[in-house]
Amino acid sequence: MIEIKNKKATFDYFILEEIECGIVLKGSEIKSIREGLANLKDCYAVIKNGEVFLLNMYIAKYNDASIFNHDERRTRKLLLKKQEILKLKNKVEISGYTLIPIKLYFKGNKVKILLGLGKGKKNYDKRESIKEKDIKREYERSLKDKYNAN
Repeated sequence: MIEIKNKKATFDYFILEEIECGIVLKGSEIKSIREGLANLKDCYAVIKNGEVFLLNMYIAKYNDASIFNHDERRTRKLLLKKQEILKLKNKVEISGYTLIPIKLYFKGNKVKILLGLGKGKKNYDKRESIKEKDIKREYERSLKDKYNAN
């Protein structure tokens, strides 16, 4: 199963809420994603005129697509219900949150994006999350060593 993650999203942002949404893609983009040639780094979503758009997402050109190939970093429309868009719009405008894609994956034969509502981390928050990861990793290693010794 193809799953493309944005590892920087959880490092740079506190993710408060996650929403699954569809995405409008061209055929050559789907084929590139199936080959794993997409990247969510430095990409974000904005709300314009009651619609949600994904900006700066990289999907590599498909080699066998002839003249009907796509632009690699074009703006792509996300598919959400009107109530969900209004809820997100209120949170983004009033509370100052950001819409960040966390994960791109297939659900059946459709491509879905897990969109996170996030608030930016400060440098000391990032150091704290690195410290927590290191402690967790050391703990798991000690458990593994303990069980392997027996």
